[in-house]
Amino acid sequence: MLVKIPGILNTGQLKTVCQILDNADFVDGKLSAGRVASRIKNNRELDQESADINILNSIVMNSLVANKTYQAAVLPYRIASPFYACYTHGMSYGWHIDDPVMGPSNGRYRTDVSTTVFLNDPDEYQGGEIIIRTTFGETEIKLPAGFAIVYPSTSLHQVAEVTSGERRVAVTWTQSMVKDPAQRQILYDIDQVREQLNQQQPHSDDFYKLDTSYGNLFRMWSEI
Repeated sequence: MLVKIPGILNTGQLKTVCQILDNADFVDGKLSAGRVASRIKNNRELDQESADINILNSIVMNSLVANKTYQAAVLPYRIASPFYACYTHGMSYGWHIDDPVMGPSNGRYRTDVSTTVFLNDPDEYQGGEIIIRTTFGETEIKLPAGFAIVYPSTSLHQVAEVTSGERRVAVTWTQSMVKDPAQRQILYDIDQVREQLNQQQPHSDDFYKLDTSYGNLFRMWSEI
């Protein structure tokens, strides 16, 4: 399931984030890469010891977690602190899947869903598309600033080479309450219709039946 989410960040928030990143200390992205990823990862990431991390997270992550579409599509249980990455001329991240388990030894989490929040507009750089391989072929994604894309962490994907300008993103991972991506898709689809019925026919038998089915499926599939 690929879900594009608009409006994670508004214009004022994006301006603040960009001002912080303009003056932030970035380090080699290979420092956060595993043995395999270090061979194909070529970017820069905000130093995880930076004092700016908490400020950025209060803007970016608080807005992401509060978003209703994100909540419905991901059904988050544990959410990782993001990496703030930049790609300039010649940088890319080759084909890979995200590590199945991440986090420190005392705080491990399973990566079910990957999320990229775009922090600058696509006309500010050339290339840099996320290319995700699905059962229907390869999908290229390059979204406006403030938008996010969520996709299964099991997906083979890459970031195409940036040929000019600078690409800025925040990347995070989530352990979902529902592990299986097909089950999450079913719940998300039902939830979309349920919300429409809740707006149009909140006291109808159809709404009650669908709401009950959603709740019982969620209960059946949830690992919590």
